[in-house]
Amino acid sequence: MPPPLPITPETPPPSPPRPRHRALAGWIAAGVLALLLIGVAGQWAARREANFQADSIRRAMEVHVLGLRDAAGKYSYLPFTASLHPDVLAALAHPQDAAVKQRANRYIEEVNRQAGSDALYLIDLQGLTLAASNWATPQSFVGESYANRPYFRDARAGRNGLFYGVGQTTGEPGLFISAPVRPDGGAVLGVVTVKVSLRQLQEAWTFSRDPILLTDARGIVFLSSVPPWMYKATRALGAAELDGMQRDQQYGARTSFAALPWKVERGEGEPGYLVRTDIGGQPRRFLAVDEPLPDLGWTLTVMADHAEVTRARERTWMLGLLCAGVLLLGGLYWQLRERRFAEQRDARRDLELRVRERTHELDEAHAFRKAMEDSLLVGMRARDLEGRIIYVNPAFCEMTGYDADELLGKLPPYPYWHPDDVAQHWRQYDAMMSGQPARSGFESRLRHRDGHDVITMVYTAALIDADGQHSGWMSSVVDITEQKRAELRQRQNDEQLQHAQRLASLGEMASTLAHELNQPLMALSNFASAAKAFAEQGNQQLLVSSLDETMAQAQRSAEIVRRIRGFVRQRTVGTEDCAVAALVANALALLQGEMRMRQARAEVRIPAGLPEVRGDRVLLEQVLLNLLSNSLQAMQATPPEQRLVEVEAEVLAGRMHIRVADRGPGIDAALAEQVFAPFFTTKTGGLGLGLNICRTIVEAHRGRLSFANRDGGGTVFTLELEISPP
Repeated sequence: MPPPLPITPETPPPSPPRPRHRALAGWIAAGVLALLLIGVAGQWAARREANFQADSIRRAMEVHVLGLRDAAGKYSYLPFTASLHPDVLAALAHPQDAAVKQRANRYIEEVNRQAGSDALYLIDLQGLTLAASNWATPQSFVGESYANRPYFRDARAGRNGLFYGVGQTTGEPGLFISAPVRPDGGAVLGVVTVKVSLRQLQEAWTFSRDPILLTDARGIVFLSSVPPWMYKATRALGAAELDGMQRDQQYGARTSFAALPWKVERGEGEPGYLVRTDIGGQPRRFLAVDEPLPDLGWTLTVMADHAEVTRARERTWMLGLLCAGVLLLGGLYWQLRERRFAEQRDARRDLELRVRERTHELDEAHAFRKAMEDSLLVGMRARDLEGRIIYVNPAFCEMTGYDADELLGKLPPYPYWHPDDVAQHWRQYDAMMSGQPARSGFESRLRHRDGHDVITMVYTAALIDADGQHSGWMSSVVDITEQKRAELRQRQNDEQLQHAQRLASLGEMASTLAHELNQPLMALSNFASAAKAFAEQGNQQLLVSSLDETMAQAQRSAEIVRRIRGFVRQRTVGTEDCAVAALVANALALLQGEMRMRQARAEVRIPAGLPEVRGDRVLLEQVLLNLLSNSLQAMQATPPEQRLVEVEAEVLAGRMHIRVADRGPGIDAALAEQVFAPFFTTKTGGLGLGLNICRTIVEAHRGRLSFANRDGGGTVFTLELEISPP
């Protein structure tokens, strides 16, 4: 130890020692304050972890709610669609006719197979099943009575029904969706019900680490990832509720529902509530959050292990105590150091002042650079030429969960390397050390200290020192974990949307074929009836003519099926040069009988010499036939002498414009936007597909179909098509 400096006028005398009891009081106060801060920090960490768990639960809940709504909603259309089929209506009208019921059975079986639902069945107004998709199985619903089921009572009252319960016949639980059979909006004739199983959803829940459960409006658990909780109640049930469930046989023969083995603790201002229970003989605590589903009458509950909250508090306390101990040791060391170098401090004061003045600008620059690096959200990591970590910023430490002191000086394998990707990490490391890092960056999966995976994008460049020498490598590490999760969710949503679109395409194809074949089939029936009459009269010439027309309409039906099938499969439409006058003449020829019946006439104004249009002849005739038929039906209330359909054509701006005008009441402006919408119709018994199909066919020909109200009453539909090239 150097000798004490002599006291000079420039050196102030040493200060007298402070009383020992004052120093002791200061240390006690500092200790109490430190313990208080550690306690507060522990509570803050616990609250922060609880909020994080609640946020995670809500994000997971959004996915589960989407799956529930998809399972309940994607088959809701099926009962209504099936109720419109003639075989279903015939079965209700003739319940004693075995042949009619068998046709209904086969139709319902095919619809159920195409849709992928568990069961589809038809019930009469007394609750007796007339036809079912499982008619040929040992557990057939045919002949069974479901009059006690709520979904039957709702549909019989004219409402759509939704009910989850155990099947009376099969004993298998499922979601029952019902719709009344009400042709033309009249009285209810029966009920069509589809049964949808939620078994796949429950099986998916079994892989969840934490419990998930679904309760009905009475608080009874009917889906759960914890099997012992099934058919337990969250509250006490009244006698009326038990009688209602026994009458409905909602959960089979069960007459009592034990309470869930829970102890619930609710705190004011907490993101959820605490549940204490036993799972597999082990006491557990969970943070639970409820999500009501009012449109389904259910409540979804998702839980997360509350032990993470306790561990977060304990880790904070341990870290706080460690920091307090470090500070205490530092304080003691500082005190001893102060005592040892008290004499030297005054002598160095002037020297330190001069050094401080000279290094002030350097300190400011260093502080600015460090503040900038610490504020970065991108992780920064520097390694020397041997691969040893020489620098990490706070963002990288937060990304990996390791402190800078734990990483500095480390050689590979680094502690944050993912154990499943060690070989890939070594390849990326060897590429960097060989001077060939990926300039466009590469994706790397890291393992956080707490065990969760972090997906990153790493960009590496050479590190050049002040002398221009290559001294190592600097890497920028970007956390893209949330981006990857968002991409995964988007892919899942796209797959669900594509599945729904495929189902919709099947329904649209069936409706399109039924609508397009209606006109040729009606013509076949009319020509066949005429041929029979001519045969009885012995009129050989008219008989041959009627049979020729019958064969032509049969060939036309086959042609429509072929063309519509090709159109639905999105193949190129078979095109040819078509004369506009011939298209109109063929369509009017098919409507001669209807025009005579409706006492209407047609006026065609098509100039000679018009160019031909390019398109599919059969489909274009179907469009004109539909527009002319709609015009005739629109003039039903018009006086007979004014029932005139006007057809004219002209070339405007290099495209063919064909107009079909009637003298009906016109189209209400409030309905103008819905005219081309699928399933929209103002006709009694109509499907609302004609104009939608027409527009689809015209747009496939790169044309346009529009309408407008004409002066003096009526509607004008304009068909715009391409002209055949010369």
